[in-house]
Amino acid sequence: MFGPIPSTNPVLAGDDFKAWHNAIGGELTTAADDSWRTVLREKHPDMLHLLQFPYNGEPPKRLVTSKTITPNPLHFVRNHGGISIIDKDRRPMDESRFPRIEKTVTIQCSGTRRIEHIQLYGGQGDEVPQAPWAEGAISTARYVGISLKKVIKDCGGLLKPAKHLELYGAETYVKDLEVGNYVVSVPWSKVRANEVILAWEMNGEPLPKIHGYPLRVIVLGYIGARSVKWLYRIKAIENPSRAPVQAKEYLYFNQQVGKYNLCATDGIQIQEMPVSSAIMSPWTKQTVVHIGTIRCKGWAYSGGGRWPGRVELSADGGFTWYAVPPKKLSKKGRWTWRTWEYDLPCDVEGWIEIVCRCWDNSLNTQPLNVRAAWNWGLHVTSSAHRIKVYSVNKSRELTRKRLDKFEQLGISLAPLTHYDIVPGQTAEEYEQYWRDHDPRDVDD
Repeated sequence: MFGPIPSTNPVLAGDDFKAWHNAIGGELTTAADDSWRTVLREKHPDMLHLLQFPYNGEPPKRLVTSKTITPNPLHFVRNHGGISIIDKDRRPMDESRFPRIEKTVTIQCSGTRRIEHIQLYGGQGDEVPQAPWAEGAISTARYVGISLKKVIKDCGGLLKPAKHLELYGAETYVKDLEVGNYVVSVPWSKVRANEVILAWEMNGEPLPKIHGYPLRVIVLGYIGARSVKWLYRIKAIENPSRAPVQAKEYLYFNQQVGKYNLCATDGIQIQEMPVSSAIMSPWTKQTVVHIGTIRCKGWAYSGGGRWPGRVELSADGGFTWYAVPPKKLSKKGRWTWRTWEYDLPCDVEGWIEIVCRCWDNSLNTQPLNVRAAWNWGLHVTSSAHRIKVYSVNKSRELTRKRLDKFEQLGISLAPLTHYDIVPGQTAEEYEQYWRDHDPRDVDD
């Protein structure tokens, strides 16, 4: 966690988890290779493979918000084990008995923007919980399915003392060298509100294998970890699940908690995602040539049925804020992100810090720095998103003339720090300046 992040793609191989699955044997012996073949078949060739096995991947920055509805090959993937291979004729239920639901839903991983934590303040270093996610661990899709509430009602309703529903996914999950399936739970109150869907279709197609074919759970407004893939069992229970995914993972700790004193009971369970946003363009450390405004693009999201009410940008590190006009924001949705673009006013040249923050409809907003949101698990990087870019303002006459000179001579401005033997002034211009002004040195 304190060393450099590999520049390879896949970034991390997941060697430990490959070895564990191989040691379990049976069908899991080839799980890593089988899963990787599915990744290469179903995902976009430019995906960033943060972890080869279990597969964790996100789209490249330029494609994260290229469409408001994320195409299936570009939808981020956060798996915890191998990709389950299930035959169509073994679908566990007849969905035709229930009213069909169509919902556009944003799913976000709690690791979104984790790279900002890693680069400034290290934390839990296990390669699977802590895959170095950037801003692309969030995607939006149109799902078709049925309400879990209707299914429970059809089974006779929930009997006391049950207050939660435990959801079982077919992927193998390893925690502290204990092996089981992927199991989490959701409160009955969430199900009763018709906010949990059993889905079999994604963006007009059957669920891709990598996204849970033939049946998965979609929990509206919750952390993505609750939306179980390859669903095969639902169990009514009295208390939240004691399965490790629910009881020991996806917890938000106080900043004084670390490896030396961590207790799972000290963490807040991550359920509804807080308000967050990110800048997709420009990229940090880019040189931006502009004429007084910098074109910025990105996304904003808030969980729990809330929605982004306003997105603001700053070109001076967060001192002055500009609101993105409503017409530059995508349509509001109770369970979806809003993508946006804005021409941010910027007169200055040199290094600047562009900051993005969101206010949701409940007036929740983002902490202004990463440190305020740091936690040992490196979950929920919900702070205002900051990028550093080098501003070159072509509306300034001297800059424009200089860039025109570069173009005439066929010299690229990039890389910015590369020295080019192109004088900023002629010898005559230099001498004329001192004839018109006081000398550099002062005469006694």
